[in-house]
Amino acid sequence: MKFEHLLSVVNGFGRFQIMIIIISFIGRFTLPCHFLLNNFIAAVPSHHCDLSALDDGSLFENLTQEQRLTVSVPVQEDGTPSFCKMFPEPQFQLLSNSNDRDLVTVPCQNGWAYDNSTFKSTLATEWDLVCDQKGQNKATTTIFFIGVMFGAMTFGSLSDRFGRKPMLLVSYISGMLFGFASAFSTSFIMFAVLRFFTGFGITGIVIVSSVLSVEWVDIEHRKLVGVIDSLSWTFGYCMIPAIAYCVTDWRQLTIAVTSPLALAILTWRWIPESARWLIANGKFEKANFYLQQCAQMNQKEEFGSKITPETLSSIIVTERKDRSHSYLDLVRTPKMRRLALLTGIVWYGVASTFYGISFNITGFGLNIYLTQFVYGAIELPAKLSAYYLLDKVGRRNTEVGSLLGAGICLAINIFIPRDMSVLRTVVAVLGKGCSATSFTTVVLYSSELFPTVVRQNGMGYNSSMGRLGVSLAPLILLLDEVWRDLPQVLLCSIALLASLVARMLPETRGRCLPETIQDVEDGQTGKGLAGSQVVETTDIPLKSKDNDEVENGY
Repeated sequence: MKFEHLLSVVNGFGRFQIMIIIISFIGRFTLPCHFLLNNFIAAVPSHHCDLSALDDGSLFENLTQEQRLTVSVPVQEDGTPSFCKMFPEPQFQLLSNSNDRDLVTVPCQNGWAYDNSTFKSTLATEWDLVCDQKGQNKATTTIFFIGVMFGAMTFGSLSDRFGRKPMLLVSYISGMLFGFASAFSTSFIMFAVLRFFTGFGITGIVIVSSVLSVEWVDIEHRKLVGVIDSLSWTFGYCMIPAIAYCVTDWRQLTIAVTSPLALAILTWRWIPESARWLIANGKFEKANFYLQQCAQMNQKEEFGSKITPETLSSIIVTERKDRSHSYLDLVRTPKMRRLALLTGIVWYGVASTFYGISFNITGFGLNIYLTQFVYGAIELPAKLSAYYLLDKVGRRNTEVGSLLGAGICLAINIFIPRDMSVLRTVVAVLGKGCSATSFTTVVLYSSELFPTVVRQNGMGYNSSMGRLGVSLAPLILLLDEVWRDLPQVLLCSIALLASLVARMLPETRGRCLPETIQDVEDGQTGKGLAGSQVVETTDIPLKSKDNDEVENGY
């Protein structure tokens, strides 16, 4: 008997499932805020060398600020003051429009002066992470996502071993503690270490809650739940620029985006454990408890009362309940090995493309708050289109098409002149929409491809591959110093390659979730209930442990 049979009895999308979605939404809101936090806390405002040491009480103190810059700081090719160079002493002859090209310059001797009109403080202004130290500023993003990568592997494995619910609480608490602690860092090294552990902690929220939501809904509503879950990211992406606009101090901003986890911890007690996981691990009494809760909330008590622990024991019979699964199960058998390889490449491509575009909010010469908001807003129509396409054209075709669209937009921007900033931004926003569709699809698609017994391991592995792509995205953007368009070329190539690989995955539209590894090896994911209809309990003799009629219904 398939678990979908039980969901059809207790209602696979009722008040119980809606409660799970709403509670998960609270915790998931903080993730996109943290993922894009470095766009604001690591922003580098306009700056130049601190000139206070040149004020010797002579003519210099009588000059205006503009004149002080003229006699103290050389100009760059675009006519703006140099960020990292200064004259060793005032060059007053420059006030008469003399040329400064032959004058001796030195690195900034007394730190930097920053423009605080946009940001009260950032990592760059706190620890002077500019000029020779600007690589450290960019590295904070990479460090955070390396933590996310290792956290995904860890939480994926642990939630398959100890359950979805307890690991979700661990993720909530660890993410909140390390997030708050990072806001009180006294050195850059301390901040970098705490950001690593913040990423490590909060990543469990997304991989656990996504799987938990999918495992509690029926086939007909899986795509709806996948899209709704992804809308929590869209909400976060739209809110982070508004929060950052109001909170311009990096410490206070870090606290602000971490605070929702406190509410998530309070609501955790109402989150149910995955009945699929409980059944797969032989915990039939507890699975029955949550199924009865589901039936009661969905007003199906008369049907739910016919479900017993003995009935649940017949759902998974092809694998031993006492066996412990690990990441090695992803590569032990041929089809699982192929599935892991293909989904890993797709996740890397999706994440690298999505965040490569998302991190480049200053590359078009427009207001960073507005650019970030538009990047977030475009996800709403993109994800609504995904809801339509997932059933109309299937998971695979949606994934392939959206990655192809993102790659084409990135390619177009290579040929648009830099001075056409508005047009470049419009094309980038379209690419962001396509990449958002691909991300929405890949989360749902992957959770449907992996069997229940290793689904969290599979999602943990895929999430790690995705975070590897995210952690490398900021470094790819730094390659514009080698060739201006090199980052766009690389991101375009990655998107197109991932699109080709996604074409090789099997379709999952309208199919039951695989329960065991053998289901994947045999290709037995099974069609869904006819017409996605709810099956009447009178047709399902649930109390019979050896019921061939149930099996014949699939």
